[in-house]
Amino acid sequence: MITRYALFEGSVHPSREADFRTAVLETIVPCWTAFPGALDVRVTFTDARDEGAPIYPLILAISYPDTEVLERALASEARTHAIAATNAVMGEYFTGRIHHHVTQAHVYPL
Repeated sequence: MITRYALFEGSVHPSREADFRTAVLETIVPCWTAFPGALDVRVTFTDARDEGAPIYPLILAISYPDTEVLERALASEARTHAIAATNAVMGEYFTGRIHHHVTQAHVYPL
């Protein structure tokens, strides 16, 4: 299984944290969950961080069975809609940058 992470590095506009989270969940998540072939979508909001650590108010993780399925999802119309929704929400609530990392997971259930 591979997971593509989107790290939202920066800050939510002052006093807009609750609105930001609501907008992400109501506006963008439906787009992300429509990605073809995705196994799961994890949306996490940061509540705390180490002193001096970079600020990531939002981390998105979408898992796929393999790279071929990921590439189809990235080329899909669903992603085009997700980019537009993300840009609209981020433009209103967020200052920073978004960068992506594709990882291979090794899961050890306890």
